[in-house]
Amino acid sequence: MLRGIHHVAVICADYAASKAFYTSVLGLAVVAEHYREARRSWKLDLALPDGGQLELFSFPDAPPRPSRPEACGLRHLAFAVDDIEHVCQRLRAAGVGVEAIRVDPYTDRRFTFFADPDGLPLELYEVPVADAASAVD
Repeated sequence: MLRGIHHVAVICADYAASKAFYTSVLGLAVVAEHYREARRSWKLDLALPDGGQLELFSFPDAPPRPSRPEACGLRHLAFAVDDIEHVCQRLRAAGVGVEAIRVDPYTDRRFTFFADPDGLPLELYEVPVADAASAVD
């Protein structure tokens, strides 16, 4: 039976820029980093606060991912946050463009989108601490 998402893998065009974005801007901690000579590829494992991981890969000459208009496949990666306005301020201060905060008409939760250095759509989805704790109980 499935217990959750273990990791999400992202292929980047500029490894150094993506590593800086996910570690310095988003604040993810490095678990492991390896250069795979046979593939001429870096693999960076990053820890997510909930115990999951984000794997960052670099591959030479990887084709761009179609993103907009809505392409088939993974639509976006969403991160749960306690205070969406605070996170948006931090992202903007780091030079990251963030869309206006919207409200999901079905859940009444606030959310917004931004992009990583390769244009991968990323979402912030506000789940206040009190609500997250009651969901676990």
